[in-house]
Amino acid sequence: MIKNLLFDLGGVIMDIRRENCEEAFRSLGMADIGEFLGDYGQKGPFADLEAGKVSESEFRKAVRLHIPCQVTDEDIDRALNEFLIGIPRKRLEKLRELRRKYRIYMLSNTNSIMWDRDITKAFQQEGLSVNDYFDGIVTSYEAGCCKPDPRIFLTVTERFGIAPEETLFLDDSQSNVEAASKLGFGTLHVPPGSEYYELIEQSPSI
Repeated sequence: MIKNLLFDLGGVIMDIRRENCEEAFRSLGMADIGEFLGDYGQKGPFADLEAGKVSESEFRKAVRLHIPCQVTDEDIDRALNEFLIGIPRKRLEKLRELRRKYRIYMLSNTNSIMWDRDITKAFQQEGLSVNDYFDGIVTSYEAGCCKPDPRIFLTVTERFGIAPEETLFLDDSQSNVEAASKLGFGTLHVPPGSEYYELIEQSPSI
């Protein structure tokens, strides 16, 4: 019996577009940005920031090595946040509805620059905060590892005392879904162009 819903953020709750971020960094002079960004995972300093292996200042310093002109911290932060488009209000409304029946958690590969600047702001459009939508949140940068690493899923179960077999994990990455399934989670793949709440309504496991 499913008691908990564990949500990915980007591509499930929040709309994202990698190409916007690439274009923003290219406009700063970072010609090789395409080597570092992927739809479901990052490389180099971007991956290190997401996994909490480097500080924000260390990340910016590493990025500057790939930019031939002077750029400010704000320039880099703004370009990074171009990855994020926003959260349709209906998805927030559906989270609140689901929370009446289930315990709701978030498990996101993200970084502190995005989280503190634009992600938390996107959850304020109903006059609430991100913590008003979830019973618990685990981010990769504070957990020290990223999906699909099994350790980040274990961080969720240990921190919140939830059982995988009582938890439905929703993610847009097939590799993350497969990793969760191997650990005993119920899973639901949320492909591009679909809405998580419609898939939940259609799911036989709910």
